[in-house]
Amino acid sequence: MQLHISPSLRHVTVLPGKGVREFIKVKVGSRRLSYRMVFYSLLFFTFLLRFVFVLTAVDTIDGERKCSTIGCLGKRLGPRILRRKLESTVPEVIYQVFQEAVSQDEIQGPGVPQTFDEFVAEMKDSRLDAKSFAVKLKSMVTLLEQKTRTAKIQEYLYRHVASSSIPKQLHCLALKLANEHANNANARLQLPSAEMVPSLVDNSYLHFVLASDNILAASVVASSLVRNSLRPQKVVLHVITDRKTYSPMQAWFSLHPLTPAIIEVKGLHHFDWLTKGKVPVLEAMEKDQRARSQFRGGSSAIVANNTEKPYVIAAKLQALSPKYNSLMNHIRIYLPELFPSLNKIVFLDDDIVVQTDLSPLWDIDMNGKVNGAVETCRGDDKFVMSKRLKSYLNFSHPLISKSFDPNECAWAYGMNIFDLEAWRKTNISQTYHYWLEENLKSDISLWQLGTLPPGLIAFHGHVHVIDPFWHMLGLGYQDNTSITDAESAGVIHFNGRAKPWLDIAFPQLRRLWTKYVNFSDKFIKNCHIRPS
Repeated sequence: MQLHISPSLRHVTVLPGKGVREFIKVKVGSRRLSYRMVFYSLLFFTFLLRFVFVLTAVDTIDGERKCSTIGCLGKRLGPRILRRKLESTVPEVIYQVFQEAVSQDEIQGPGVPQTFDEFVAEMKDSRLDAKSFAVKLKSMVTLLEQKTRTAKIQEYLYRHVASSSIPKQLHCLALKLANEHANNANARLQLPSAEMVPSLVDNSYLHFVLASDNILAASVVASSLVRNSLRPQKVVLHVITDRKTYSPMQAWFSLHPLTPAIIEVKGLHHFDWLTKGKVPVLEAMEKDQRARSQFRGGSSAIVANNTEKPYVIAAKLQALSPKYNSLMNHIRIYLPELFPSLNKIVFLDDDIVVQTDLSPLWDIDMNGKVNGAVETCRGDDKFVMSKRLKSYLNFSHPLISKSFDPNECAWAYGMNIFDLEAWRKTNISQTYHYWLEENLKSDISLWQLGTLPPGLIAFHGHVHVIDPFWHMLGLGYQDNTSITDAESAGVIHFNGRAKPWLDIAFPQLRRLWTKYVNFSDKFIKNCHIRPS
């Protein structure tokens, strides 16, 4: 075997000893540095220098200005390699001050900064020790928190007053229409006309039910329903109102017919069976009103509570709204008795606007369920569409916790399909009355407001979920609702305090409602009802 090494030392050749031409070449790396090695070396040192720079900068921010770069690097890497925690540079006395309770005298003292700018200016002018700094900071933050809380509670109180009161324009409209009803025979027309009465019990028509004592709101619901219907001649709208609103409501629809749609106006007093002795909900409402007045103590007592969070106070104020103790709000539980000849109806609240043809709702297969409703636990709007049973029911009460799942999805009133034929085969109404009575027995501790909580219980297991397109909620709660989404929804619902007929309505959303108000109408003009 022969071994040949080239002069450049880059090749080694091994020849077999028998002279065979086969050989093996071994390539040896060059003694020179390659460009690739230089590039990777520079890249490595670049990242290393950046790493050292970041650690040094962090130490500088923390006040470690006297340590060298290598020293700071060692100080940083050493504990991490040894898996030890770095000592906090925040003095322990600051944590102690933050954990101590702040007295009212400390907050209201003359030395407490009223704004953050005042605090910064004071820190620049006087060199305080760590404890004094923490005391000043905590007092200022606590004071600002109290001011913010007070402002939010005042806002909730003003909104409660505004949403619970009847605007003078609506009061004016009711009075003028009542006067018209008394003096104008055309305002007392039979609704519907005699030849159209059979359609009221004809299941080949599309029957809608609206319960309201708000004439302007009812007119918008009716107008939007008929104008967007592809078959208005098949639409029957049953308007139910209370005794005091019956005459002006009849006057409005007598003088503003929505031909070819059929409109019926009836008062609660027209239903002989709807009396206190025969309807359990009336007795429950009377007890509920007494219990709430004693339990709540009125809006002044609610606002004066310094321990509860603002949103809890807002919920309690909302519970004082008169609508929650109105039979008009409970009337939907008696739909099978109110319309004994009908098989299916769509129930509409008076704060909705219809923006599409609703006849496809009659083609939905309810699969034997009673209530077709939109779920409110799924959706892009996390404020409105995040409601589950625990949002409405008190699961700290054993009667609730043992009967229901707190994470079960809730659904909404406002636009509901009711299969009355299936309803009559259930005990939904009896369940509703039972839970109303149980809530009163427990001092209103099962739920605190509204007719939705007992509805969630009564219709439990009887709900068919429909597409959210048919019912978009939340337009009365917040002004960040997408206009594009609202315009593309089939029905929009101004649930919440900011009703579209109030001054506190959100302007950009209100126009979706006002487009169905005829502001040139003499009654509207005379009562100074304006678009904004």
